[in-house]
Amino acid sequence: MQMNVIVDDRERSADVIKHLRQSADIHLEIRRLKVGDYLVEDTVIVERKTLIDFAESIKDGRLFRQAEQLCNHPKKAVMILEGRFRDFAQSKMTRESMQGALINLMLVWGIPVLRSISEEETARLMIYTANQINRVLSGGIKRFGYRPKSKRKRQLYMLQGLPDVGPGKAEKLLAHFGTVSSVIAADLYDLEAVDGIGKKMAERIYQVVRENGLSYGKSENR
Repeated sequence: MQMNVIVDDRERSADVIKHLRQSADIHLEIRRLKVGDYLVEDTVIVERKTLIDFAESIKDGRLFRQAEQLCNHPKKAVMILEGRFRDFAQSKMTRESMQGALINLMLVWGIPVLRSISEEETARLMIYTANQINRVLSGGIKRFGYRPKSKRKRQLYMLQGLPDVGPGKAEKLLAHFGTVSSVIAADLYDLEAVDGIGKKMAERIYQVVRENGLSYGKSENR
């Protein structure tokens, strides 16, 4: 069965494309994607980042803007981190900061993160992903898990990943700040100002989204 992969045209120079083309089962189309770098079987959006780009996206605030876009996209989203740890070491960012970002991506934003050591392995991961999708669509694998369909429900669902934030407090946070990324970017005093949050909960939220020194939005690194 042939598998369809749409590649964002800004990935045109990546060797991932060359390795995908080596598979006779993959049909490639190159065009601009609004979100992500690859759309696999019109079902999964893949955001590909080298470890160096991952570090830079933490510093300049892109990472969590992209995370919000991926979460609000109607397709299932996954991030592939590509490279060896020595590549990340060149960024001079601490391992703890990277781990803090991964905690936020996977636990707060609910985006799975896959590891790849090379562009060839990234291509293999996407081919494997396409195979798994086709098995699901053909009834070979049962799908589990809750994924809200509307944008607002997805936003509320994401906010409920924060400490002690249930449906009611998620509603208040979203009403106060307007977007999930604004909640993540908020300073401690802004969080305390939300009705029903209070100082202790604000401190817990603030600590989680800035785990091990990671910050977003109002960071000095911007």
